[in-house]
Amino acid sequence: MALDRYHTLVTEYLLLAFRELHEFKILLFTFFLTIHIMTITSNVLVVVLVAFFRSLHSPMYFFLSQLSLSEILFTINIVPNMLRLILEGGGKISVARCIFQLYLLAVPAVAQCLLLASMSFDRYLAICKPLQYATIMTFTKQVEIATTCWLGGFMVSFVLYGSIDSLNFCGPNIINHFYCDISPVVQRSCSENTPILLLASVLCFPFIVCPFMLIVVTYIFILNTILNIPSTSGRQKAFSTCSSHLTIVSLYYGSIGSKYIVPTSKSSGNLDKVLSLPFILMTPLINPLIYTLRNHEFRRVISKSILLLSNLYCVKTTKLFGFHIIKRFQ
Repeated sequence: MALDRYHTLVTEYLLLAFRELHEFKILLFTFFLTIHIMTITSNVLVVVLVAFFRSLHSPMYFFLSQLSLSEILFTINIVPNMLRLILEGGGKISVARCIFQLYLLAVPAVAQCLLLASMSFDRYLAICKPLQYATIMTFTKQVEIATTCWLGGFMVSFVLYGSIDSLNFCGPNIINHFYCDISPVVQRSCSENTPILLLASVLCFPFIVCPFMLIVVTYIFILNTILNIPSTSGRQKAFSTCSSHLTIVSLYYGSIGSKYIVPTSKSSGNLDKVLSLPFILMTPLINPLIYTLRNHEFRRVISKSILLLSNLYCVKTTKLFGFHIIKRFQ
């Protein structure tokens, strides 16, 4: 059999998804679709509010909007196809599309790690260096940091994509998962895959481990500064500005740790799927909710937006009602 341009004897994979729960497919589909709609809506809301409301034009909210954008890209890359697989009891995906999905998965995942580190650095400057904060964290600097985060994601994805593209793939072509993750894809290569796994581990250090270490170090300095604040109200205000970010960091790295650090055997596909669900579904939903529900400024802007939309609706309805009344008397 001739090899295609992906150097593979296998042209497509069969993703089993949640085939063992196929009798509950309507329930699973409805539940996951609801979460997906809420995730997209909440993250789009954050991006739009930060873009259009001047009171949210600060570095913290700018980085939060970039984080929400990465969550949107991350979710739409996996969940729509997962919903299809649930209804069909599994399905086929071409090798080319599988590798491309893996590429698109790495971009926002790496960007999120770097963005979380950037947000911690922003909190460090705001609390530990308040007099220098405005001069250091300019809008130009924010754009430069965000661009670097996204370029880091694309660079890691490009390197991994090129490495996986060089592999020879052969049977079996069955993947007991609901998306193409790096481990099950590389395991189905009949080439030597140790260099690829080693490369992935090496890339994890500067783009996942180092950002986490930066977050830990910055919060050590932040905690030390907060404890030296004389007033109780000042300490509480400083803690409140960091609590949401710390919660998101804990959720994100906790889900990554359970997914990629906890060792799983090749036969533990069902466990791998269970560990992937918080990383794929819950974290992208919880992140924007934490900021929008716990942040006073976000709640105020949301209330203002709802009031504005209500007024526009009332004005439009009144004009339409008046037009019909005038037309009836003509």
